[in-house]
Amino acid sequence: MAYEEILYSSKGPVGYLTLNNPPKINALSKIMIGEIIHALDEVALDESIKVLVIRAAGKHFCAGHNLTELVDGGVKEYKFVFDQCTRMMQMIHEIPQPVIAQVQGIATAAGCQLVAWCDLAIAEDGAQFATPGVKIGLFCTTPMVAITRAVGRKAALEMLLTGRYFPAGEAKELGLVNRVVPLEALESETEILANQIAEASRFTLAIGKQGFYAQVDQPDAAATHYAKHTITMSLAAEDAQGGIRSFLEKKAPVWKNR
Repeated sequence: MAYEEILYSSKGPVGYLTLNNPPKINALSKIMIGEIIHALDEVALDESIKVLVIRAAGKHFCAGHNLTELVDGGVKEYKFVFDQCTRMMQMIHEIPQPVIAQVQGIATAAGCQLVAWCDLAIAEDGAQFATPGVKIGLFCTTPMVAITRAVGRKAALEMLLTGRYFPAGEAKELGLVNRVVPLEALESETEILANQIAEASRFTLAIGKQGFYAQVDQPDAAATHYAKHTITMSLAAEDAQGGIRSFLEKKAPVWKNR
């Protein structure tokens, strides 16, 4: 499929999905959202891809929704936009590959939401994060779901109620991003992390990611029961048995991805 507002490429086991509308600060238009959904579907089925990086062309990551599409419409049109955007965000958790956000410049509103939904995030030291909807009369209720789960209640409410920009260092302290690096090192550091993860079995990464999100909001007893069942079943998998044997024999494992 030829895309209008995103790019997709791969390098070895790492896929790269690039938001590609810099003149609009990579705003999440209806076209872009639909294209991201399509790309995520394709990535999920691509057995050669172990990790996905979501990045952006230009100086900034993403300014959120394209506001020109959110005026002079009706509830039915608005519902379609947010249904599609919600589906896109949820797919980031649902696909088997870990997803890393590579962030430069600003990530605001749904752009900040996108960072929060990604499994991991690396930001350059000049990046800024905000949910400024409150300043234009539209509280960022959809972004607040993932952001609250990433940074906790008090920090999320400060972001949501003030709309202020949080610098990258503060975002890291709050847990919105994992690492902060100089702009000139952003691409290389993201690639290093992605390839470090990609050394593992694709099957094992998929089981681990699915298992993490399945247990994370459960009570301790239920989460432990789920984890016990999952590791028991995983141990019988070919990659687990082969990996353990390789470790005991002090040789590199050869993954079968099953």
